[in-house]
Amino acid sequence: MTDLVTTSPEDGPAGKPTSVSRTTLSHIMTAADTNLLGTVHGGVIMKLVDDAAGAVAGRHSGGPAVTASMDEMAFLEPVRVGDLVHVKAQVNWTGRSSMEVGVRVLAERWNESTPAQQVGSAYLVFAAVDEHGKPRPVPPVLPETERDKRRYQEAQIRRTHRLARRRAIKELRERRAAEGLDDA
Repeated sequence: MTDLVTTSPEDGPAGKPTSVSRTTLSHIMTAADTNLLGTVHGGVIMKLVDDAAGAVAGRHSGGPAVTASMDEMAFLEPVRVGDLVHVKAQVNWTGRSSMEVGVRVLAERWNESTPAQQVGSAYLVFAAVDEHGKPRPVPPVLPETERDKRRYQEAQIRRTHRLARRRAIKELRERRAAEGLDDA
């Protein structure tokens, strides 16, 4: 068992290793999951991604967590009826009340012994909330492996870009409103 880092109450919750909340959700795709092209609808995959990421965020934070954003949802290959889809998720980074969860989507034929192939990936940001829906502190994530450390560093870069993009859009909207160019 991995030892957890303990902190004093004023420092916030004790840190948790990446492996504590890592999870895999598996689901077999049926005809009910298909789109008009006969492959699995992207929205079905996105829901599985959100479900797995939400479970990880709730485990890591020790309570309710809500989806704040989904970044970089990439569909690499189509998923077909009969595919067994595995959605693997882990916390990559934590802030005061938010967490980035990385998700890999793999698919394999249910009746074949071929290895699962990566068919998608996504990054989601979750906010831990209390019973009133207000943000609550989350434990720091403690990367365990070199891969976990790389994911943590990449998550920090994505966060910096998300915040810069949000700030730039807000400034543009304010500037356009001040010039009377936008009516809403």
